[in-house]
Amino acid sequence: MTHALQIMAHRGASKASPENTVAAFELAARLGADAVELDVRRCADGRLLVSHDPLPAEIPHDVPTLSAALDACAGMWVNVEIKNEPDEPDFDPFETIADDTVALLLARRQHWRWLISCFRMETIDRCRALAPEISTAFLTVEIPDGIVDSLVRKGHRALHPWYGAATAELIDAAHRAGVQVNVWTCDDPAAMERLAGWGVDGICTNVPDIAITTLRPN
Repeated sequence: MTHALQIMAHRGASKASPENTVAAFELAARLGADAVELDVRRCADGRLLVSHDPLPAEIPHDVPTLSAALDACAGMWVNVEIKNEPDEPDFDPFETIADDTVALLLARRQHWRWLISCFRMETIDRCRALAPEISTAFLTVEIPDGIVDSLVRKGHRALHPWYGAATAELIDAAHRAGVQVNVWTCDDPAAMERLAGWGVDGICTNVPDIAITTLRPN
């Protein structure tokens, strides 16, 4: 990960290819994305699979394992979002999904390529405790009071707000504290340009090709 604004393909190049599939990740690389964002869940047999929604008993054929997805992201860094929501059927209050995800990432011996994120603070706290060498980020729709200080205290590297909630003041405050800000999910070129002007670190988008054309016209 570098300090230049990073273009992150949301679930792969998901406007042009089915989201969270090997095809979408490989297309993101061909389009020139810096990174891929993908969702990981554990299915009933214990495997870590890449899916935004809870998995049915019959797994669709195009749902990749986390390992296969990471293989398809060669040449890019990867934001691994752990899905662990209390109101969903696969919720894991014991955070063993964090343990298993971290173990898989560590086994690849490329810790600098991974950024683990989650909407559940306890999940990224667990990841940070297990592997402080792997960067962690807190996902949020709205900006909680004191969140930047909380992330600093806990040792998390980044804040991932919904792009519509991000402000120049938030980005400045985060940067002063040493926290990066990567926003999701922005497909509007005008908003991309505004966020870039505010100094955002990364933009997660369904259309990495449009982001590249907008932000790197040369």
